[in-house]
Amino acid sequence: MDFDLLVIGAGSGGLASAKRAARHGAKVGIIEGDRVGGTCVIRGCVPKKLLVYGSEYREILANAASYGWAVGSTGCNSSVLLENVRQEVDRLNGIHIKALANAGVELITGWGQFVDAHTVQVGDQQFTARQIMVAVGGRPQRLTIPGGELGWVSDDLFLQQHLPSSMLIIGAGYIACEFACILQGLGVAVTQVIRGDRILKGFDQELSDSVREGMEELGVTLRFGLQPTAIEQTQSAMVLRCGETALEADVVLQAAGRKAFLEPLALEKAGIAHDGHRISVDAQQRTNVPHIYAVGDVTDRINLTPVAIDEGRAVADALFASGTRTVNHDLVATAVFTQPELASVGLSEEDAKERFGTDAITIHKARFRDMHQALPKRGPRCLLKLVVETSSDRVLGCHMVGSHAAEIIQMGAIALGMGATKADFDRTMALHPSISEEFVTMG
Repeated sequence: MDFDLLVIGAGSGGLASAKRAARHGAKVGIIEGDRVGGTCVIRGCVPKKLLVYGSEYREILANAASYGWAVGSTGCNSSVLLENVRQEVDRLNGIHIKALANAGVELITGWGQFVDAHTVQVGDQQFTARQIMVAVGGRPQRLTIPGGELGWVSDDLFLQQHLPSSMLIIGAGYIACEFACILQGLGVAVTQVIRGDRILKGFDQELSDSVREGMEELGVTLRFGLQPTAIEQTQSAMVLRCGETALEADVVLQAAGRKAFLEPLALEKAGIAHDGHRISVDAQQRTNVPHIYAVGDVTDRINLTPVAIDEGRAVADALFASGTRTVNHDLVATAVFTQPELASVGLSEEDAKERFGTDAITIHKARFRDMHQALPKRGPRCLLKLVVETSSDRVLGCHMVGSHAAEIIQMGAIALGMGATKADFDRTMALHPSISEEFVTMG
């Protein structure tokens, strides 16, 4: 065998597993046909968050006068911002390549395809391994409608030299909502087209409604109840047809879903079971083939970078260090970097009431305007919310919409993981004046 562990995909989960396994003394190879770093580093979390920071300056500058600053005329040169983001991504790509070399992991450049259950082909080379991990992540999907090949998907946005003046965004999930806020903040006129009647389905409804209010105040136009049926390119614009309704903009961005990147792998040659959308795994991340594992977005459970990293490390520890830990998928903090920001850990109000019964749940919440907005007298309101099991006083969910929500909820996740009660929150001394103090002063 060429390797003890062969990893297909150098994204977050694959990198974490490869380096951990090498640290345990395993001979490890990792296959990647794109740049090293995966979705998060190359075309996801990292460049997106940099664009979030860039887009926030519009509101900062708009509020400056109320604090006595004379700023004058402002505007964002999107070409400069996009180029600087790409340079940072290039830097991180280089860091990850060096980290693999320093860890003793062999980087194999190209796209991997199974030959059999122990062999993967890359170009004209074949590599064998005792254990194999699939960590290829996902890809954005285009709509299967006439003209579905037109416009952008999220990956394309990071490749642009400049931004258009107007954009239609299809989708209601976190990617669509985040890009709507980013682009609106950077001066693009954004209309978001939503099939249903709400955004951010799956999150606590009261929180998603609060984000909706903030997005509309930011200037994003939200159009609900529209099902895209065709995209057309005219001489002057792109046209999105939704039945009898026609909407126009410079560009249509399709942000209505992602799918595991399974097609190039030839999984059937290794006997790996899948449904075309995901690879099923057990609690140890094993596929139906006992020596082949899958982590991250290809399993389509919780498609978040920290989850993929933890899964990858757990597999490496189990294989090469007699580890027995399995990843807890029940308590995972999530954030949506919209304006305003949403962050959440634990059960939503709806999920808690469905699981325990409406009468068994007590809701505590606070809604107010952040002190940062006291002088401008504008901007979205904060919403902080605790979902509590009445009989045990245990906090089941901790949720927030507002500035620095993700930073605050990370600490809330520790408390929930330790089984904190509402009384534990109540006897914690408040840090004043702050947003987060409201979590420990709610009645």
